[in-house]
Amino acid sequence: MDTSTRRRVAAAVTLALAGLTVAVIGATGTAQAGAATVRAEGTFGVDDGAVTYNPAVPVGARARVQAIYADSGKSIVTLHVWGLQPNRHYGAHAHQNRCGPLSGDAGSHYQHIIGGATDPAFANPDNEIWLDFSTDADGNASAQTVIDWQFAADRRAGSVVIHDRHTTHDVPGSAGTAGPRHGCLTVEF
Repeated sequence: MDTSTRRRVAAAVTLALAGLTVAVIGATGTAQAGAATVRAEGTFGVDDGAVTYNPAVPVGARARVQAIYADSGKSIVTLHVWGLQPNRHYGAHAHQNRCGPLSGDAGSHYQHIIGGATDPAFANPDNEIWLDFSTDADGNASAQTVIDWQFAADRRAGSVVIHDRHTTHDVPGSAGTAGPRHGCLTVEF
């Protein structure tokens, strides 16, 4: 089985295990039967919506984010990266705003229930979108999360930020932290 087929099978299994119903996306990017999919991709330092702030996300590296909003009320968010530093751990999270020229332009982590930025009661993978990954020898990786909520129409995340290291869990005062921001991909969640 080739790599592409393995990825399609893995995605189908993930959807089946999560008990999700997903509609087919039409040519306009809108979904049929109540579900929806959002996609964004870019080349860092080349495309307007893909910004690099540090050589850990080199110019020319690429990223793609896909968010599937299922009829069940769950969301599946997948991140693929290519051409980052090889054999390295990164953190990645959905952030409140679109990417900008400064690393802070993306704002804070998007939280479904707004609370303390580093309080484990709010800064956790059930209330935020965490997509930590480790690259292979070619600098490529994928990460995926399934969350039990969807964005409200009037409050959505605007980007996925790639951070320096995997995310700290359950530590008061530093929960949800992953170090400096190295790159940002604008995603119209």
